[in-house]
Amino acid sequence: MGAWPRTTLEQWAILAAVVDHGGFAQAANALHKSQSAVSYAIARLQESLDIALLEVEGRKAVLTGHGRILLQRARPLLRDLHALESHALQLKQGWEPELTLVVDAAYPRQRLLEVVSEIEKRCPSTQIQLSDAVLSGAEEAITRALADLVVTSRIPSGFLGDLLFEVTFVAVAAPTHALFDYGVLLNREHLARYAQIVLRDSGRLNPRDEGWLGANRRFTVSSMEASCAMVQAGLGYAWLPHHLVKDDIATGLLKPLPLVAGQTRSVPLYLVMVRPDDVGPAALLAVECFKRRP
Repeated sequence: MGAWPRTTLEQWAILAAVVDHGGFAQAANALHKSQSAVSYAIARLQESLDIALLEVEGRKAVLTGHGRILLQRARPLLRDLHALESHALQLKQGWEPELTLVVDAAYPRQRLLEVVSEIEKRCPSTQIQLSDAVLSGAEEAITRALADLVVTSRIPSGFLGDLLFEVTFVAVAAPTHALFDYGVLLNREHLARYAQIVLRDSGRLNPRDEGWLGANRRFTVSSMEASCAMVQAGLGYAWLPHHLVKDDIATGLLKPLPLVAGQTRSVPLYLVMVRPDDVGPAALLAVECFKRRP
């Protein structure tokens, strides 16, 4: 065995926290450490390597070129350590102490509640962390290993997933919206004259504007429910999941737009095990629950 490492995983974890949380103070808060302790750890890390990992741009500390490369190499080590500690807890308790689920916002809410309810009943000792994701947010949860199971509309390169089902989105607006006054099939030019309601991408690394048609105005919201409420209020049009708006269409609160093409869109939803080689019984139970509800 060679010489003892000059750096520690804790130092690399603190560097990652500074980058991920946007600064020393934010990292200190997230790690429950003092800001001086965070600064000292970073200073010792750079001193041990004799290389600058961070530089100040304005009021923000950002990675240097060398820092970016080295932190990229360190992140898998940090993930492996977390996985090792998690596995030790699994061995001790049988069930995972915590199960983190990230689910695309297009997944039907009632179906999701049924899944979570069954998991909670069958493994009550496991704490369930549940988060919504929009667009690239689910992919980011996979690539950054932020969850155990992820329901996503896209599977990132290097991962495998199972198709659960497809969600149908339908273009809708309030019945009083001016788009219905044309009396003809609507094209992109018609739509571009009015505000479109779009969802804010919950991802931070590579956010997308998927589904936006380049309308002159748009409202950006953070949930399907908020989008539906704004459409009902006549503030714009949107493509919304059919399972979310079918009752509103039936009662006349919303009306499908008569488009020349693209009135409906189908979006596949996949289930991805983020760490398939280290899956505990609660995660396997969750996979079973998701797959049993097509």
